[in-house]
Amino acid sequence: MGIQTVAVYSEADRNGPHVRFADEAICLGPPPSNQSYLLGNKIIAEALKLGVDGIHPGYGFLSENAGFAQAVTDSGISFIGPRPHAIEVMGSKLAAKETVLAYDIPLVPGTEKAMDDVQEAIAVAKTIGFPILIKASAGGGGKGMRIVEHANELEEQMERAISEATSAFGDGSVFIEKYVTSPRHIEIQVLADTHGNVVHLFERECSVQRRHQKVVEEAPSSVLTPEVRKKMGADAVKVAKSCAYVGAGTVEFLLDQNSNYYFLEMNTRLQVEHPVTELITGVDLVEEQIKIARGEKLSFTQEDLTIKGHALELRVYAEDPSNNFLPSVGTLSTYTAPKGDYVRLDDGYELGMEIPIYYDPMIAKLVVYGENRMDAIQKMLQAIQDYDIKGVAHTLPFGRFVCQHPAFISGNFDTNFVKKHFTPEQIHGEQETAEAKIAALVAFQAYEKRRKQLSVPQYS
Repeated sequence: MGIQTVAVYSEADRNGPHVRFADEAICLGPPPSNQSYLLGNKIIAEALKLGVDGIHPGYGFLSENAGFAQAVTDSGISFIGPRPHAIEVMGSKLAAKETVLAYDIPLVPGTEKAMDDVQEAIAVAKTIGFPILIKASAGGGGKGMRIVEHANELEEQMERAISEATSAFGDGSVFIEKYVTSPRHIEIQVLADTHGNVVHLFERECSVQRRHQKVVEEAPSSVLTPEVRKKMGADAVKVAKSCAYVGAGTVEFLLDQNSNYYFLEMNTRLQVEHPVTELITGVDLVEEQIKIARGEKLSFTQEDLTIKGHALELRVYAEDPSNNFLPSVGTLSTYTAPKGDYVRLDDGYELGMEIPIYYDPMIAKLVVYGENRMDAIQKMLQAIQDYDIKGVAHTLPFGRFVCQHPAFISGNFDTNFVKKHFTPEQIHGEQETAEAKIAALVAFQAYEKRRKQLSVPQYS
């Protein structure tokens, strides 16, 4: 777009590719995020010094912080995201539910206010029926969330949820809703300009998760009918309008086995998985965010948008899938990226770089595009095979497992995919099979070399 950029970084990310790619870069401080990436006032001060016109908050850290958005706006700099009010309202799951009530959008049965009284919680749970889900109002990423199957577990799980929510978000408010036992996680991408135009860019399927966090995403979903897609998209637009939304946002829904869907929450930022939407629609969401922040009207209408092809994304985490997906730290001793016209790799690391302990352990987003879903799955398997990472444990073997599993291939899966189908032994087994194949190949090559030296006839 011809826009000069200023990158911010912590001392841990000094050698990050984004620092080198930017026109200028500012070190915010030591590795801990509360001494660097969460210093909103310092970021704004540095931006003012350099005459910056706009701040893009990315995802994570301050991206959904209404106070930061307000401070950026007050400083005279454009915040490339929604208005502070929308962030504040949708940042609270309870406030979000209350906001969309007037728009006749389906909601999961549950409480409409925060609670900390166990007896009251038990009474509510008995009314809506177990199992239930305790959720942090200010939560995200699976934190402050507990599934409760029986009344005698409720007190302990509530205390844990409140404690975790307080620690993670500084807000211990929790609420209760019916636990949909085998849901799919479907989200709708929306774009809204400052002139009242709101569109949706169809759905993303995000049901393959661990610890309530996404690992594999795809667009479009393999189970939505055109009718459900249209209705869900229209409801997502209503959610955006309910809070006067501006910019790119994502409305999340739960979809049950009967294709009934329920509003879950709205993410008031760019999503990690935005590339799959970009690939099937041909719309650059970041470019649109910047245009909207400039005050421009959307250059297309809902009728202009169509789905073309299929896209898959694997979040390549520095985690050990054979050990409960625990984070892995270390130095990238081998790092060979996959190539091909069908591959998009959004990564932040290079050979020799260290994966630090301070931040989310994502190494990269591996994204592929195909003419249809099966084509995309085959291309993902090829890209995983071509992607060589050594020095840390990672989720590439898990991605291979998912793409080869009959449940995923058939489309018959939900958010319990990992619980139902995956065990660490399967990763070990896959690794052992690969090692056995390599050992057999090495042995055969040694045999062939020796056979030729001795002029022995070829073995058949």
